[in-house]
Order: sequence, then structure tokens, then C-alpha cells
Amino acid sequence: MKSKSYIGLSFIVLVFGIIFIPKIIERIKNNTVVQGDRIDAISNHKNPETGLRKIGPAPKWELTDQNGIKITNETYKGKVYLVEFFFTTCPSICPIMNRNMVDIQNVFFGNPNFGIASISINPEHDTSAILKEHAQKLGVKSSNWHLLTGDKDYIFNIANKGFNLYAGENKNVNGGFEHSGLFALIDKNGNIRCREDDFGNPILYYDGLEKKGVKAITEDIKKLLNE
Repeated sequence: MKSKSYIGLSFIVLVFGIIFIPKIIERIKNNTVVQGDRIDAISNHKNPETGLRKIGPAPKWELTDQNGIKITNETYKGKVYLVEFFFTTCPSICPIMNRNMVDIQNVFFGNPNFGIASISINPEHDTSAILKEHAQKLGVKSSNWHLLTGDKDYIFNIANKGFNLYAGENKNVNGGFEHSGLFALIDKNGNIRCREDDFGNPILYYDGLEKKGVKAITEDIKKLLNE
């Protein structure tokens, strides 16, 4: 019985060698030992013309804007748009983010293919009426800039799981909420896009607080509008 088992095992090893070893040798020669659909897709995610990386599809969502109108991710289909998470009573970073977003709006004002989605993380306070008043104070004039409200848990899920842009409630911080100061850039096909850092790594999101980040995202919006 043992001799038969050894014969069977030897036969399997022989078949493996005949079929697979030549393929492995060929991959070594071509430097393609590590290969697969996912790896290939990641390596080809950068557009050679714009230099921008494609991170993946933005999450689907449905919320209500400052005019009481239902807005979804499909509203922005065919448009390049930005996403930010904020709240109107924010005492720290939101005013800076909002001012920078106004500057970006003004650069592209009149272009029907550009939009902005500002999603409140304090929707219980930030009703459509409050958001409309806030929009007027900010100087929102683009019909494609929607300040959005909805269910709080739903919004937190979009921020934290959909975009991976942190948002949370914290009674120990000034204002009661905390969130990132980052902007997400979405292309006409609904994909999250970004540039690379000096080491070739995707930055994922853009700094919405620093002028350097605003300059970078403005440049990349122009690239995507022409893509």
C-alpha cells in the first residue's frame, strides 16, 4: 500500500512539474511572478495624461439640500465635484473649509460640469432652512453647490465607511462634533480621484484648510474637466 501511495504522489509531482514549472520560469524571465487582476488594476489606475490616480467608486447616497430638494450622487453624474463634511455651528475648521470652497466655486463659476456637495454632520440642527441661510451668508451662488442634510447615522456611515473621511460626535470638543478637514474629488464617472505624493503614493484626499491643498485640487479639477 505504501509503495502505491509513493507512486501516486510521484505521479502528481511529475504532472505539476510538467505543467507549472515552465510557466513559473517564464514569469521569472518576464518579471511577472506576482500577477493578478487586482494588482494589474491598481498599477493601471493612473491616467497617463492627467497623472491622477483612480481610487475607486464614490459611495452612493441620497440627501436633502438647502432648498428641500432630494439630491443623490446621480445628481452629479457627468460632473466633476467635491465633497466635504461640515456643520454650520462649527467653531474651528469649518469656516476655513467653507471659505476655501467659495474660492473654488468662484474659479469654476458658470461651468455646468462642476459641482460641490457639502454634507452636514449635525443634521438635527442643520435643517434645509438653516442650510439655506448659511449658504446665503457664505456666498453660495452656484446652482450645483448643494448643502445637504438627512439622517445623522446615515451621514456618519457615508463619511466613515463610504468615503473614509472621519466624522464623529464628541461632547468633549468645542462644537460637539469632530471631523477631517479634507475634500474628496470625484470625476465625471463617479470615481474618487487624486494625485500622488513625492514618493508615488496616492494622497487620497485634499487638504481643505491649507492654500497648498486648495491650489492642488483646483489644478486637478481643471484636468478632470478636460478628461
